[in-house]
Amino acid sequence: MERYQRQTMLPEIGPQGQQRLHAARVLVVGAGGLGATLLPQLAGAGVGYLRVCDDDHVALHNLHRQTLFTEQQVGQPKVTCAQQALRQRNSAVQIDAVRLAVGASRLPTLLLDIDLVIDAADNFAVTYSLSDSCYRARIPLISASVLGRQGYVGGFCGGAPSYRAVFPALPRVAANCNTAGVMGPAVATLGGMQAQMALSVLLGLAPSPLGCVINCDFVNWHFNAFRFDAAEEPGQAVPFIDAPLLRADDCVVELRSETEAPVSVTESAIRLMPHLIDAWQPPPARRIVLVCASGMRAAQAASALAQRGCTQLAILAAGRA
Repeated sequence: MERYQRQTMLPEIGPQGQQRLHAARVLVVGAGGLGATLLPQLAGAGVGYLRVCDDDHVALHNLHRQTLFTEQQVGQPKVTCAQQALRQRNSAVQIDAVRLAVGASRLPTLLLDIDLVIDAADNFAVTYSLSDSCYRARIPLISASVLGRQGYVGGFCGGAPSYRAVFPALPRVAANCNTAGVMGPAVATLGGMQAQMALSVLLGLAPSPLGCVINCDFVNWHFNAFRFDAAEEPGQAVPFIDAPLLRADDCVVELRSETEAPVSVTESAIRLMPHLIDAWQPPPARRIVLVCASGMRAAQAASALAQRGCTQLAILAAGRA
């Protein structure tokens, strides 16, 4: 216990709290910029089991914020590099490296025996899928997003309202780190806040960060928090699915052009540009699965179809072809 002496000195932690952290099992989705800060913090605090999930590789242009990695590791799987780095920091922590992309079909397995989930993927489709699954399973979810010099972090599910209760609709237009850029310290700050929220939930500290969102603006140096404990869940939420969850009788609508995606997720997909949705006549009594890269165009199309009375809808974010 000497390793954790400085935190067990705190009366709200003590030896009993340290034992709770050692027994905790946490799923971290994403080993990028947010993960580079929060993962060493969780391992350093003595969280006993970390399941880290990511399918990407270390890239030179990401090292300014993904400070867990080195130049010598460029091209190697991020989860493998993260596992090695965390084991060197705390050999008493079990690190389970899962090298795959997170989709709705994989979440039941990934969430097995998990006490808390941290969303460090900064991906709308992943966030909504995680929130839907965590809300059903009553597993706490700590999610963050950063762009440029602004971001937010919040605690959802686990007895609190879901991410959908606060953000029921995807933004109509959104950039990402690849297209708009991001500063490393802003990412590190939000990642550190995710770690602090996670530890507070695992320790049962009050007030709980579940039901709270903190907005961080490093442009104007303005920070604010709000609670959403009484937020209502949306009645007709369109789920995110992935390819393994497609059914034989689905009507799959590909919203990407042939230039963007020469091959769709299924050979039977209908190719339909988003501006033609209003004139399209959907087939009756079939689930309509709307496909695009990020889920945003599909969400807008789903909203338009829902207004016309379509109730069997799903979104598939297929990424770049």
